[in-house]
Amino acid sequence: MSQAISASWLTAEGKQSQSKLSPEKLSNYDLILRCQEGFNPDRVAFAELLNRYQSHVDRILYHLAPDWQDRADLAQEVWIRVYRNIKRLNEPMKFRGWLSRIATNLFYDELRKRKRVSHPVSLDAPRRVDDGEIEWDIVSDYPSPNDNLATREFYDRLRLAIADLPEAFRTTIVLREIDGLAYEEIAEMTGVSLGTVKSRIARARAKLQSVLQPYLD
Repeated sequence: MSQAISASWLTAEGKQSQSKLSPEKLSNYDLILRCQEGFNPDRVAFAELLNRYQSHVDRILYHLAPDWQDRADLAQEVWIRVYRNIKRLNEPMKFRGWLSRIATNLFYDELRKRKRVSHPVSLDAPRRVDDGEIEWDIVSDYPSPNDNLATREFYDRLRLAIADLPEAFRTTIVLREIDGLAYEEIAEMTGVSLGTVKSRIARARAKLQSVLQPYLD
């Protein structure tokens, strides 16, 4: 009995101590839990959450819509949606993926509003490339000084190469290589078959590898 009381007291004490921590000292998981408390998210905690994940949102929107001048407005709308719906997130550990879906869905919503209809586009010529054969991934973060390929010229060319892909291929490769989504998730999100997703990713990888081959040799 006394042991149970002691354990209960320690748990309560731990939670109370955790609640006293300032948001910047919380782990990502605990910060999300803090934002889920109360009727509305704590504004200081939410500001810290935004600060930690803003670059992730910016990176997704940049690769999805490199030619849009109002990406900052889209990013702001992403965070408005997060603020309104974060209490609905049942698994805080999956916040990053949930945030990515909000950003991607917002992009598609805006795309529909602009009535920009995408048509299948051939990449140079049909290439028989099975998914997985090309062992080359797109780096999602800024280059490290210790990376022998991390030159400004290479990464500038990489960003341009992604931006030059047809919209359907660009969206798919970004969701896979930068956001790390599974093929099934991409198929569900983009409304195409699993085979189409795999084909687009394989062809986009082949195209990017072809463009960047001088930097990879």
